Amino acid sequence: MDTTSNSKHRPFSIKLWPPSESTRLVLVQRLTNNLSSNSIFTQKYGALDKEDAEENAKKIEDIAFNVANEQYDREPDGDGGAAVQLYAKECSKLLLEVLKRGPAEKEKELASQNNASAETFFDISKGQRAFIKAEEAENLLRPLKEPGNSYTKICFSNRSFGLEAARVAEPILVSLKNQLKEVDLSDFIAGRPETEALEVMNIFSAALEGSVLKSLNLSNNALGEKGVRAFGSLLKSQSCLDELYLMNDGISEEAAKAVCELIPSTEKLKVLHFHNNMTGDEGALAISDVVKRSPLLEDFRCSSTRVGSEGGVALAEALESCTNLKKLDLRDNMFGVEAGVALSKALSKHLDLVEVYLSYLNLEDEGTVAIANALKESAPSLEVLEMAGNDITADAGPTIAACIAAKRHLTKLNLAENELKDEGTIQISKALEEGHTLLKEVDMSTNFIRRAGARHLAQVVVQKPGFRLLNINGNIISDDGVDEVKEVFKKYPDVLGSFDENDPEGGDDDDDDDDDGEKSGEGEANEDELESKMKNLEVGQEE
Repeated sequence: MDTTSNSKHRPFSIKLWPPSESTRLVLVQRLTNNLSSNSIFTQKYGALDKEDAEENAKKIEDIAFNVANEQYDREPDGDGGAAVQLYAKECSKLLLEVLKRGPAEKEKELASQNNASAETFFDISKGQRAFIKAEEAENLLRPLKEPGNSYTKICFSNRSFGLEAARVAEPILVSLKNQLKEVDLSDFIAGRPETEALEVMNIFSAALEGSVLKSLNLSNNALGEKGVRAFGSLLKSQSCLDELYLMNDGISEEAAKAVCELIPSTEKLKVLHFHNNMTGDEGALAISDVVKRSPLLEDFRCSSTRVGSEGGVALAEALESCTNLKKLDLRDNMFGVEAGVALSKALSKHLDLVEVYLSYLNLEDEGTVAIANALKESAPSLEVLEMAGNDITADAGPTIAACIAAKRHLTKLNLAENELKDEGTIQISKALEEGHTLLKEVDMSTNFIRRAGARHLAQVVVQKPGFRLLNINGNIISDDGVDEVKEVFKKYPDVLGSFDENDPEGGDDDDDDDDDGEKSGEGEANEDELESKMKNLEVGQEE
């Protein structure tokens, strides 16, 4: 399968999860100190001795890490911020629970929690990606054969099953299918010849047919139409699915039609991820039918699927019925203006949207303005807005700024790889001035921004509590302008992204108001004049 993305170069982003081993060790040390040293809590509930404190700290951190890691697995393309917050919250909760219990109870309770987690989730995906043979499958899957086990979630990802190993797994899955709720078979036939892979999929499908699953992940298996149909008996038997993942599966037009045909019931579906396939417009029409039958859909991802204008319009119209939508990711397709305008009509009905990813869709100003106007009136709790790489110019700046001004819960804004220049940048900066105390990340890289726009944006975001990253790399900021921005962030140098792709000379010959041969100092004066003229500009003011 050709999984080459048809997008432009992606801007740099920071992943906050998972934490490094050293970070985890530091946290264990802090937990140990909190359990054993004098504080208002240990005065009230009693302190642990150093040895017990360290043992319990390790268990607390391990449980919290596993809980947070499950959260991150559900949102692998996020920055990990939600997982980090959950990690800290779980540590705090478990720490207090340990202190509240007497020394004799704390270890017993933590062991019980760890065992409960282990007993319900069976995972063989850790470690190196590898082929497994029948004997190894017998050993790996032995816990699933124990009488009375309580496993409800299994993950066979990252291990490649051949026929012999599949036949070992078959009776075990049959014995478990009435208790299973979540099944992850992503990347479980890697490197197998097509004939063998299809037979393995048929075996797993038949073994799990009739199970009542809440979540099914078949990603990263290069399914194609044959693979989708190999899982036909399993797919047809599902009527209670909450989550379905079909990412990077080589799903063409024909395979998409097979998906639509073989999933008869999607009334309860809340999550549908269809990232990185070769679906195209015709395939998008089939997926649109699935979306139309999914009124409870909350999280829809159809990014990098080679969908053009016709398919984009179909998806947009289908999304109009999904009024519970919270997360929408359509990045890296070829929608164009018409599909962008159609999408704006759907977005006007989505009051619960929290995250919107619309980068690299060829929206241009017209599509962008339509979407920004729609979002301004809907999605009051919007936290993430990404519209990078859409050929957006400063002409769309006032509308984008008006939309952003209304989104006081915004945590991340990505408008990279556009042509907003200083004018659009300052308009957007002014929209962020009042409120927006939750803002954590802004990416305005590669936007032909110069000194004035960079300075104004920096002065606004540096005042936001907890702000983590400003990326204005790849612009045409003068050396003096870069120094000014660095001075703004002198107390928080780690918050400011790199300038290694900035071109300080790039704007010398591109000043609308400069004559040929004018010096860069005069260009900077024009930048200051632009900023001065825009100081009193009201957000939402039309030109």
